[in-house]
Amino acid sequence: MSLDLLKTKGRPIDQQNFTWKDLVQKPISKLNQDAFTRIRVILMNGIEFESVMFSHNAARVNGELRLELARIRQIEQHQQTVINWLLPADQSPVETTVAYEQVAIEVTASIAQHEPDPYLAQMYRFGLLEDFDHLYRYSALLDRLEGKDANNILQSYTDIFPGRATMHHHRHHDDNVRRPYSKSSADFISKLHALTITSGEQQTFNYYMNIGPLFADPVARMLYAEIASVEEEHVTQYESLLDPTETLMEKWLLHEANEVYNYWSCVESETDPRIKAIWERFLDYELGHLNHVTELFKTVEGRDPAEILPNKLPKAIAYRSHREFVRDVLAKEVGFRSNGQEVVPPDQESQKSVDYRMQMNSEGIASEAIAHNFKWIPGGELVAQTNGRMPMFTDAPEVQA
Repeated sequence: MSLDLLKTKGRPIDQQNFTWKDLVQKPISKLNQDAFTRIRVILMNGIEFESVMFSHNAARVNGELRLELARIRQIEQHQQTVINWLLPADQSPVETTVAYEQVAIEVTASIAQHEPDPYLAQMYRFGLLEDFDHLYRYSALLDRLEGKDANNILQSYTDIFPGRATMHHHRHHDDNVRRPYSKSSADFISKLHALTITSGEQQTFNYYMNIGPLFADPVARMLYAEIASVEEEHVTQYESLLDPTETLMEKWLLHEANEVYNYWSCVESETDPRIKAIWERFLDYELGHLNHVTELFKTVEGRDPAEILPNKLPKAIAYRSHREFVRDVLAKEVGFRSNGQEVVPPDQESQKSVDYRMQMNSEGIASEAIAHNFKWIPGGELVAQTNGRMPMFTDAPEVQA
């Protein structure tokens, strides 16, 4: 299925209604649902959160659009509630964290492979290897705090072993700001990719900042503080890929188009009929939002939305395991570092980042402590100890961070 962004009108805004019961639907199953359904749920919560926050920020700098922004924002917030409340209550915060990192890995891997701009694709691969290592660290935390195997969440779609070690992720702020795409020459899909990844990373940062203080274990508290700092770096990296010269209306139009694109990608791949119906409903709603904003764009800027939007949506996000791609990137790029706007070999890393990292790591590193001697094994350490053996995860390629 394909959609014409300029002709498909969607459901009119005044027909987009909810009830309280409508907002809180039956959650997905932690263990029986396909992991990619949860991946879609988590990502779409982030996409909606980004839309709501963009709308609030826009309203703070533009009085004329406040009523229109509030009109759509209220619907977006209800959509976010429906999606976020699909997560099950029996999924612990650390299990949800593991799921967040799986989202970052599999969605970023899909986007990195389909990104036409080599520079942007490099930035996605760079961040991907860091999220991959975060998954390993949080898998160790889950095993040691709760005695649970992270693969119950991952369902063997995503590997569990070290990537670029988290202790090397800490960078001077000068080395996190990247070169933006050009709004006049960048492919439409490049703009959607940057918005999608920024949304996902912003959500992850917020989640870690909220739940980190809730742990009693001091290493867990420090691990969330450490990785939350990296996630802030990721938000800085990805949002800096957006062209800052885009007007507010251009950015609003792109946000609505990105929501359409992401819901359409979910519809294309969802295997659960009940959840697919939610994606279809909200795709219809978002097409209504996009149609409304295109009319505002004509009025406010006196321009044709076709200057920004193509007729057809680009290729959908590939919701599938990207194990081989990730392993290939690990083998080739795990040692890469940052220097200003560029990703470089380790011997060219910015001295500012080396000095910053030495200071931050000088009194201990939770990401190293939690993973000391940890290797993923089926069922976790408790199962291994019960069986009187310690099997090792042998299917991992050799990587050096």
